[in-house]
Amino acid sequence: MPKTIAVTGGKGGTGKSTISALLAIGLSKEYRVLLVDADADCPNLHIILKAKRKLLSEVKQTIPKWDFSKCIKCGKCSQVCKENAIIFVKGKYPIFVKEQCIGCNACRIVCPTKAIGKAEQKIGSIYFSEINSSNLSNLHLISSEMLITYEETGPIVNALKKEVSKLEDKYDFVIIDTAAGTHCNVISALLGVDFALAVTEPTPLGAHDLSLILSLTKKLNIPAFVLLNKANMAKSKAEEIRSIATQFNTEIVSEIPYDKKIFEAYSSANLEKIPESLYKPLIDFIKKK
Repeated sequence: MPKTIAVTGGKGGTGKSTISALLAIGLSKEYRVLLVDADADCPNLHIILKAKRKLLSEVKQTIPKWDFSKCIKCGKCSQVCKENAIIFVKGKYPIFVKEQCIGCNACRIVCPTKAIGKAEQKIGSIYFSEINSSNLSNLHLISSEMLITYEETGPIVNALKKEVSKLEDKYDFVIIDTAAGTHCNVISALLGVDFALAVTEPTPLGAHDLSLILSLTKKLNIPAFVLLNKANMAKSKAEEIRSIATQFNTEIVSEIPYDKKIFEAYSSANLEKIPESLYKPLIDFIKKK
Protein backbone atom coordinates (compact mmCIF):
# COMPACT_ATOMS: atom_id res chain seq x y z
CA MET A 1 0.00 0.00 0.00
CA PRO A 2 1.29 3.48 -0.80
CA LYS A 3 1.71 6.24 1.74
CA THR A 4 -1.14 8.71 1.18
CA ILE A 5 -0.67 12.38 2.07
CA ALA A 6 -3.21 15.19 1.78
CA VAL A 7 -1.87 18.67 1.11
CA THR A 8 -4.57 20.99 2.40
CA GLY A 9 -5.25 24.40 3.91
CA GLY A 10 -8.09 26.55 5.11
CA LYS A 11 -7.04 29.53 2.99
CA GLY A 12 -6.72 29.72 -0.77
CA GLY A 13 -3.61 31.27 -2.31
CA THR A 14 -1.09 29.98 0.22
CA GLY A 15 0.73 27.92 -2.42
CA LYS A 16 -0.95 24.60 -1.65
CA SER A 17 -1.03 23.34 -5.25
CA THR A 18 2.56 24.46 -5.87
CA ILE A 19 3.69 22.62 -2.73
CA SER A 20 1.76 19.51 -3.84
CA ALA A 21 3.50 19.60 -7.21
CA LEU A 22 6.95 20.20 -5.71
CA LEU A 23 6.44 17.36 -3.24
CA ALA A 24 5.43 15.03 -6.07
CA ILE A 25 8.35 16.14 -8.26
CA GLY A 26 10.86 15.68 -5.46
CA LEU A 27 9.60 12.24 -4.44
CA SER A 28 9.33 11.02 -8.05
CA LYS A 29 13.12 11.14 -8.39
CA GLU A 30 13.25 8.00 -6.23
CA TYR A 31 9.67 6.71 -6.02
CA ARG A 32 6.54 6.16 -8.10
CA VAL A 33 4.11 8.96 -7.31
CA LEU A 34 0.44 9.54 -8.10
CA LEU A 35 -0.53 13.20 -7.74
CA VAL A 36 -4.26 13.76 -7.20
CA ASP A 37 -5.95 17.08 -7.98
CA ALA A 38 -9.07 16.97 -5.79
CA ASP A 39 -10.02 20.61 -6.32
CA ALA A 40 -12.90 19.75 -8.65
CA ASP A 41 -14.11 23.36 -8.76
CA CYS A 42 -10.86 24.71 -10.13
CA PRO A 43 -8.24 22.06 -10.98
CA ASN A 44 -4.92 23.53 -12.06
CA LEU A 45 -2.14 21.01 -11.51
CA HIS A 46 -2.30 19.91 -15.15
CA ILE A 47 -1.60 23.53 -16.13
CA ILE A 48 1.43 24.13 -13.93
CA LEU A 49 2.84 20.68 -14.81
CA LYS A 50 2.09 21.05 -18.56
CA ALA A 51 0.22 17.73 -18.50
CA LYS A 52 -2.15 16.75 -21.30
CA ARG A 53 -5.29 15.31 -19.75
CA LYS A 54 -6.99 12.18 -21.09
CA LEU A 55 -10.56 11.38 -20.08
CA LEU A 56 -10.66 8.45 -17.67
CA SER A 57 -14.34 8.44 -16.71
CA GLU A 58 -17.44 10.59 -16.44
CA VAL A 59 -19.10 11.28 -13.11
CA LYS A 60 -22.87 10.85 -13.14
CA GLN A 61 -25.46 11.49 -10.49
CA THR A 62 -28.96 10.17 -9.87
CA ILE A 63 -31.63 12.86 -10.18
CA PRO A 64 -35.44 12.77 -9.93
CA LYS A 65 -37.71 12.36 -12.94
CA TRP A 66 -41.42 13.18 -12.60
CA ASP A 67 -44.37 11.27 -14.02
CA PHE A 68 -46.88 14.13 -14.02
CA SER A 69 -49.73 11.71 -14.72
CA LYS A 70 -49.27 10.54 -11.11
CA CYS A 71 -48.36 13.92 -9.58
CA ILE A 72 -51.10 15.45 -7.38
CA LYS A 73 -49.32 18.83 -7.04
CA CYS A 74 -48.98 18.51 -3.27
CA GLY A 75 -45.58 20.22 -3.10
CA LYS A 76 -44.06 17.79 -0.60
CA CYS A 77 -41.05 17.19 -2.87
CA SER A 78 -40.24 20.91 -2.77
CA GLN A 79 -40.66 21.11 0.99
CA VAL A 80 -38.15 18.35 1.64
CA CYS A 81 -35.52 19.60 -0.86
CA LYS A 82 -32.82 21.35 1.19
CA GLU A 83 -30.92 22.45 -1.94
CA ASN A 84 -33.89 24.42 -3.35
CA ALA A 85 -33.68 22.38 -6.53
CA ILE A 86 -37.46 21.94 -6.69
CA ILE A 87 -39.66 25.01 -7.06
CA PHE A 88 -43.36 24.65 -6.27
CA VAL A 89 -46.23 27.02 -6.96
CA LYS A 90 -49.64 25.99 -5.62
CA GLY A 91 -51.72 24.31 -8.29
CA LYS A 92 -48.74 23.85 -10.62
CA TYR A 93 -46.40 20.94 -11.33
CA PRO A 94 -42.96 21.14 -9.65
CA ILE A 95 -40.18 22.93 -11.52
CA PHE A 96 -36.83 21.12 -11.29
CA VAL A 97 -33.48 22.99 -11.34
CA LYS A 98 -31.11 20.11 -12.04
CA GLU A 99 -27.92 22.08 -11.38
CA GLN A 100 -28.94 22.50 -7.72
CA CYS A 101 -29.66 18.80 -7.15
CA ILE A 102 -27.18 16.72 -5.14
CA GLY A 103 -28.98 13.40 -5.70
CA CYS A 104 -30.15 12.84 -2.12
CA ASN A 105 -33.42 11.19 -3.27
CA ALA A 106 -35.43 12.77 -0.42
CA CYS A 107 -38.08 13.91 -2.92
CA ARG A 108 -38.60 10.36 -4.17
CA ILE A 109 -38.99 9.05 -0.62
CA VAL A 110 -41.57 11.64 0.43
CA CYS A 111 -43.72 11.54 -2.71
CA PRO A 112 -47.12 10.03 -1.67
CA THR A 113 -48.05 8.83 -5.18
CA LYS A 114 -44.65 7.48 -6.29
CA ALA A 115 -44.69 10.00 -9.11
CA ILE A 116 -40.90 10.52 -8.95
CA GLY A 117 -38.58 8.06 -10.62
CA LYS A 118 -34.87 8.12 -11.42
CA ALA A 119 -32.74 9.66 -14.14
CA GLU A 120 -29.04 10.45 -14.51
CA GLN A 121 -27.06 13.56 -15.25
CA LYS A 122 -23.37 14.12 -15.90
CA ILE A 123 -21.82 16.40 -13.29
CA GLY A 124 -18.09 16.07 -13.92
CA SER A 125 -15.14 14.19 -15.34
CA ILE A 126 -12.03 12.35 -14.14
CA TYR A 127 -8.79 12.72 -16.11
CA PHE A 128 -5.47 10.85 -16.12
CA SER A 129 -2.21 12.40 -17.27
CA GLU A 130 1.39 11.50 -17.83
CA ILE A 131 3.78 14.41 -17.32
CA ASN A 132 5.52 15.61 -20.47
CA SER A 133 9.04 15.53 -19.07
CA SER A 134 11.73 12.86 -19.34
CA ASN A 135 12.74 13.65 -15.75
CA LEU A 136 9.25 12.94 -14.39
CA SER A 137 8.48 9.50 -15.82
CA ASN A 138 7.65 8.22 -12.30
CA LEU A 139 5.01 10.89 -11.78
CA HIS A 140 1.39 10.61 -12.95
CA LEU A 141 -1.54 12.95 -12.37
CA ILE A 142 -5.21 12.15 -11.87
CA SER A 143 -7.65 15.03 -11.60
CA SER A 144 -11.34 15.82 -11.31
CA GLU A 145 -13.40 18.65 -12.75
CA MET A 146 -16.99 19.64 -12.12
CA LEU A 147 -19.20 20.87 -14.94
CA ILE A 148 -19.88 24.60 -14.75
CA THR A 149 -23.13 25.61 -12.93
CA TYR A 150 -23.34 22.52 -10.69
CA GLU A 151 -23.24 23.14 -6.97
CA GLU A 152 -21.76 20.25 -4.98
CA THR A 153 -18.29 18.84 -5.71
CA GLY A 154 -18.30 16.22 -2.94
CA PRO A 155 -19.70 13.44 -5.19
CA ILE A 156 -17.05 14.21 -7.81
CA VAL A 157 -14.24 13.97 -5.26
CA ASN A 158 -15.72 10.65 -4.03
CA ALA A 159 -15.70 9.35 -7.62
CA LEU A 160 -12.11 10.54 -8.02
CA LYS A 161 -11.02 8.63 -4.93
CA LYS A 162 -12.66 5.46 -6.26
CA GLU A 163 -10.53 5.80 -9.39
CA VAL A 164 -7.46 6.40 -7.23
CA SER A 165 -8.18 3.20 -5.29
CA LYS A 166 -7.99 1.24 -8.56
CA LEU A 167 -4.55 2.65 -9.35
CA GLU A 168 -2.83 3.24 -6.03
CA ASP A 169 -1.11 -0.15 -5.72
CA LYS A 170 1.15 0.83 -8.63
CA TYR A 171 2.63 3.70 -6.62
CA ASP A 172 4.77 4.32 -3.54
CA PHE A 173 3.19 7.68 -2.70
CA VAL A 174 -0.23 9.22 -3.35
CA ILE A 175 -0.27 13.01 -2.91
CA ILE A 176 -3.77 14.54 -2.73
CA ASP A 177 -4.10 18.26 -3.36
CA THR A 178 -7.41 19.20 -1.72
CA ALA A 179 -9.49 22.28 -2.36
CA ALA A 180 -9.07 25.17 0.08
CA GLY A 181 -11.48 25.48 2.99
CA THR A 182 -13.24 23.01 5.28
CA HIS A 183 -16.31 22.12 3.22
CA CYS A 184 -17.63 18.64 2.28
CA ASN A 185 -15.33 18.26 -0.73
CA VAL A 186 -12.27 18.85 1.48
CA ILE A 187 -13.53 16.31 4.02
CA SER A 188 -14.07 13.78 1.20
CA ALA A 189 -10.50 14.30 0.03
CA LEU A 190 -9.05 14.00 3.54
CA LEU A 191 -10.80 10.80 4.59
CA GLY A 192 -8.52 7.77 4.57
CA VAL A 193 -5.17 9.57 4.27
CA ASP A 194 -2.19 8.66 6.44
CA PHE A 195 -1.63 12.28 7.41
CA ALA A 196 -2.28 15.83 6.24
CA LEU A 197 0.07 18.68 5.49
CA ALA A 198 -1.56 22.04 6.23
CA VAL A 199 -0.03 24.78 4.06
CA THR A 200 -0.27 28.31 5.41
CA GLU A 201 1.41 31.71 5.20
CA PRO A 202 2.38 34.36 7.77
CA THR A 203 -0.65 36.61 7.33
CA PRO A 204 -3.74 37.27 9.50
CA LEU A 205 -5.92 35.18 7.21
CA GLY A 206 -3.30 32.45 7.02
CA ALA A 207 -3.22 32.21 10.83
CA HIS A 208 -7.01 32.24 11.19
CA ASP A 209 -7.61 29.60 8.53
CA LEU A 210 -4.80 27.37 9.78
CA SER A 211 -6.74 27.06 13.04
CA LEU A 212 -9.83 26.03 11.07
CA ILE A 213 -8.11 23.29 9.06
CA LEU A 214 -6.25 21.93 12.11
CA SER A 215 -9.57 21.85 14.00
CA LEU A 216 -11.05 19.84 11.14
CA THR A 217 -8.22 17.32 10.95
CA LYS A 218 -8.42 16.91 14.72
CA LYS A 219 -12.15 16.12 14.50
CA LEU A 220 -11.45 13.63 11.71
CA ASN A 221 -8.67 12.06 13.80
CA ILE A 222 -6.14 12.67 11.00
CA PRO A 223 -2.53 13.47 12.03
CA ALA A 224 -1.62 16.90 10.65
CA PHE A 225 1.59 18.86 10.25
CA VAL A 226 2.18 22.44 9.16
CA LEU A 227 4.17 23.84 6.27
CA LEU A 228 4.86 27.57 6.50
CA ASN A 229 5.12 28.99 2.99
CA LYS A 230 6.54 32.48 2.28
CA ALA A 231 8.01 32.12 5.76
CA ASN A 232 10.23 35.20 5.64
CA MET A 233 7.42 37.56 4.61
CA ALA A 234 6.32 38.72 8.11
CA LYS A 235 8.22 37.67 11.23
CA SER A 236 5.50 38.57 13.74
CA LYS A 237 2.86 36.53 11.92
CA ALA A 238 5.30 33.65 11.48
CA GLU A 239 5.55 33.51 15.28
CA GLU A 240 1.76 33.40 15.47
CA ILE A 241 1.74 30.42 13.08
CA ARG A 242 4.25 28.65 15.33
CA SER A 243 2.05 29.39 18.34
CA ILE A 244 -1.00 27.90 16.62
CA ALA A 245 0.96 24.76 15.72
CA THR A 246 1.91 24.40 19.39
CA GLN A 247 -1.72 24.86 20.49
CA PHE A 248 -2.73 21.95 18.27
CA ASN A 249 0.17 19.83 19.47
CA THR A 250 1.72 19.61 16.03
CA GLU A 251 4.88 20.92 14.40
CA ILE A 252 6.01 23.03 11.48
CA VAL A 253 7.89 20.48 9.41
CA SER A 254 9.24 22.90 6.81
CA GLU A 255 9.50 26.63 6.14
CA ILE A 256 9.79 27.71 2.53
CA PRO A 257 10.95 31.28 1.94
CA TYR A 258 9.37 33.93 -0.26
CA ASP A 259 11.78 33.55 -3.17
CA LYS A 260 11.76 35.10 -6.63
CA LYS A 261 12.99 31.85 -8.22
CA ILE A 262 9.77 30.10 -7.15
CA PHE A 263 7.52 32.72 -8.70
CA GLU A 264 9.50 32.85 -11.95
CA ALA A 265 9.24 29.05 -12.30
CA TYR A 266 5.56 29.10 -11.36
CA SER A 267 4.77 31.86 -13.86
CA SER A 268 6.44 29.91 -16.67
CA ALA A 269 4.85 26.58 -15.62
CA ASN A 270 8.31 25.08 -15.15
CA LEU A 271 8.46 23.97 -11.53
CA GLU A 272 11.47 21.76 -12.20
CA LYS A 273 13.54 24.96 -12.27
CA ILE A 274 12.87 25.61 -8.58
CA PRO A 275 16.04 24.71 -6.62
CA GLU A 276 15.39 21.54 -4.64
CA SER A 277 17.31 23.05 -1.73
CA LEU A 278 14.29 25.31 -1.09
CA TYR A 279 11.98 22.37 -0.33
CA LYS A 280 14.40 19.51 0.48
CA PRO A 281 13.53 19.55 4.23
CA LEU A 282 9.93 18.77 3.27
CA ILE A 283 10.99 15.86 1.05
CA ASP A 284 13.24 14.49 3.79
CA PHE A 285 10.41 14.69 6.34
CA ILE A 286 7.99 12.82 4.08
CA LYS A 287 10.55 10.08 3.37
CA LYS A 288 11.11 9.49 7.08
CA LYS A 289 7.47 9.76 8.17
